[in-house]
Amino acid sequence: MSETVIIDTGCANLSSVRFAFERLGADVSVSDDPVVIQAATRVILPGVGSAPAAMQSIRQKQLVEVIQGLTQPVLGVCLGMQLMTEYSTERGEKDEDTQCLGLIPTSVRELDTQQLPTPHMGWNQLSPVIINQQPHPLFAGISEGDFVYFVHSFCAPVSDYSIALSEYGEPFSAAIANGNFMGVQFHPEKSAAVGARILQNFLKMTKESLSGGAA
Repeated sequence: MSETVIIDTGCANLSSVRFAFERLGADVSVSDDPVVIQAATRVILPGVGSAPAAMQSIRQKQLVEVIQGLTQPVLGVCLGMQLMTEYSTERGEKDEDTQCLGLIPTSVRELDTQQLPTPHMGWNQLSPVIINQQPHPLFAGISEGDFVYFVHSFCAPVSDYSIALSEYGEPFSAAIANGNFMGVQFHPEKSAAVGARILQNFLKMTKESLSGGAA
């Protein structure tokens, strides 16, 4: 079994994320098999499209409790990060908020762009949050003002669970974390050398290295 497993959520284009890890020499595979996911050293939760469709697919694959029970490092990417929160105000065809995985106690709402074009698409700067004079391990070696690539209309607001910030019309969480669960709103696989460094940092993480390390 692969050390790093990308969860096949059924609604994501997984190839670019997989290729980014393969370029770093990672032993990576894509699976929706609970046994394979649970056995991985680390797990990626990808996502494109809408939160309602993604959560419906995850429920249909009976992966909600599997993901919630993971104790190894888990990285959500873009929509995958948003799915880690408690709920999203992205409603799709339903007239109610989307209940997400509840892994990180924050929520997702539409980005207030202050009349800037929507979606927020393109390169923007990161501000890693410094805690006890150190950034979160995911951002080791990443500098204030480094650029990464975003494509999104919804965001997690700034909170105690923010580990990096960015700004587009308003400040928002570029990354959030809670224990072994962490997510990035941007696309590290499309973010050149900075994105590759962030993925390398994730590949160094193990259950043991994160034990006792809440965000």
